[in-house]
Amino acid sequence: MSAPALLVERRDRILTLTINRPEKRNALRMDLLDALGAALAAHATDASLRIAVITASGDRCFAAGGDLDELAAIRSTEDAEAMSRRGRRALDQVRAFPLPVVAALNGLALGGGAELAMACDLRIAAATAEIGFLQGQLGVTTAWGGGIDLIAAVGNRRALDLLISARRLAADEALSIGLFDRVCANDEALDACLMAFLRPYVDRSRQVVAGFKALTAAHRRELHQTLSSVEQSRFVAAWTHDDHWAAVEHAAAARAKK
Repeated sequence: MSAPALLVERRDRILTLTINRPEKRNALRMDLLDALGAALAAHATDASLRIAVITASGDRCFAAGGDLDELAAIRSTEDAEAMSRRGRRALDQVRAFPLPVVAALNGLALGGGAELAMACDLRIAAATAEIGFLQGQLGVTTAWGGGIDLIAAVGNRRALDLLISARRLAADEALSIGLFDRVCANDEALDACLMAFLRPYVDRSRQVVAGFKALTAAHRRELHQTLSSVEQSRFVAAWTHDDHWAAVEHAAAARAKK
């Protein structure tokens, strides 16, 4: 029997969701995103919790994007729109969870993985972690609200540069521009770094952490309501364009040569 793709643990007032596909670089299948959103929804009223953490197995990848085998079958406008809505629905559960959600980045957060990381309220990263909105390299734009979250985090100008350049940021650079909230020391384990960061959150009353999360979530929701239709329509147009499929073929050929 294969291991579940998502591990769910409740302990010490912390809900931990662990993406568990290290052999696939923790690629984000749609059913995995569904499960992640459902797990958060199922624990939304748990009075014993103070915070949630989303992390991943292994030490290489938090999530290296969507599952390429699954995405290759999405060709039509209708299918692209459905995929965008489905992923956004899952990430909206992250954004709307009534308590803070922390991304504990054990490694690379790329493409859709960067969108998932940005859907979280806060991001703690191992020293070797990187983040990159690589969608532009494949001729597409953000699909699940990640572009909107990036704008909120770093502003229009810097977000535009990061999205179009599609470059990967090392942990220290991501920290310096406000994408990461803490980066572990080179010799510090991610778990230890994370627990030190979480201690004030765990010690607060639920009314305090839920009250402040409600305030920030309301502000975020307004921004998404304004921009989500623009992001989705542009994603669908880019996904179904010939330039996207040419870029996919070029990337596949490059991987085959390695």
